[in-house]
Amino acid sequence: MERRIPDEMLAVIAYGPKNFKLEKKKTPRAGKDEVVIRVMACGICGSDIHAYHGAPSYWGNETMAPWMLAPVTPGHEFFGEVAELGEGAEEKHHLQIGNRVIAEQIIPCNKCKYCMEGNYHLCMVHNMYGFQKDVAEGGMAEYMKFTSTSKIHKVPDNVTIEEAATIEPLACSIHAVQRASVDFGDFVVVAGSGPIGLFIIQLVRLKTPKKLLVIDVNDKRLKAGLDLGADIVVNPTKEDVVKKVLNLTDGYGCDVFIEATGNPAGVVQGLNMIRKKGRFVEFSVFSKETSVDWSIIGEKKELDVLGAHISPYTYPIAIDLLSRKLIKVVGIVTQKYKLKDFKDAFSQAEKQDESVKVLLLP
Repeated sequence: MERRIPDEMLAVIAYGPKNFKLEKKKTPRAGKDEVVIRVMACGICGSDIHAYHGAPSYWGNETMAPWMLAPVTPGHEFFGEVAELGEGAEEKHHLQIGNRVIAEQIIPCNKCKYCMEGNYHLCMVHNMYGFQKDVAEGGMAEYMKFTSTSKIHKVPDNVTIEEAATIEPLACSIHAVQRASVDFGDFVVVAGSGPIGLFIIQLVRLKTPKKLLVIDVNDKRLKAGLDLGADIVVNPTKEDVVKKVLNLTDGYGCDVFIEATGNPAGVVQGLNMIRKKGRFVEFSVFSKETSVDWSIIGEKKELDVLGAHISPYTYPIAIDLLSRKLIKVVGIVTQKYKLKDFKDAFSQAEKQDESVKVLLLP
């Protein structure tokens, strides 16, 4: 039975840096092969904060075109229930009204070289929910539309709203850990114990490495890292973390370094503490450029430097791990706000001493 969708809804609209407003707008309707959901939760990502403050990687500068096309509703960590199915959508996506669902944040074009190769997360068009007006409106709204090429996944009933709202960052974390190829004898260092870092810690622990060390400047987040599986935690403002890792590895360095801070200092530390032939995985989005001695990578250490971009083929894994309760969100989801209080929610998300993951509940 179709559920009535209101003509108008509340949504956060990004007009430009530090110009985000809560407004009424027309509720999206489902066209052919499209799905409209009632949003049940939407997380605030670090990239949302970067975008709010005007990071050039989103709004562009003299050397790059803007990727965030305004006015647009932000939010790519969404989850909800099916409210409307367009013509053919029930058959194409195997959905019914009321199903709990999530769509991957990338909207693949299914036509470019990368999509045709199966690397849809690197789509040449690269529209992502929450960043491009009209074609990719995000989840900080009461309703949102999944386009015809969206990759949609059902969410089991035993996955809580808080868990479901973290599927996107968990799926990204899974891809980062997959890129690291963690083995039983590895000494692994994870830099950053924010939402992504805390998921990476749990995932690395499931790989049972020899040792897992976590770096962060926030002692509360380091405590969360210990609770979720880290063997050792280090605050680099209080201790020489490079020296500590070298001492713990007989001077060789760590086997795997996963960078999840978004701080250029983390890159430099990682390159200095990783062993020769080590695996360096870069996940973060940086708000400013970093500079390093590039010869470390080749001439000095012959490193494998691996990028990790979003979450190809990992949403089903994330949903399964949450359904089996192998991944915890307690200590990661720290606050919840109503959509109307989004400004307070954004401010709270920036308070790293008090918050890890903040959710908006329309």
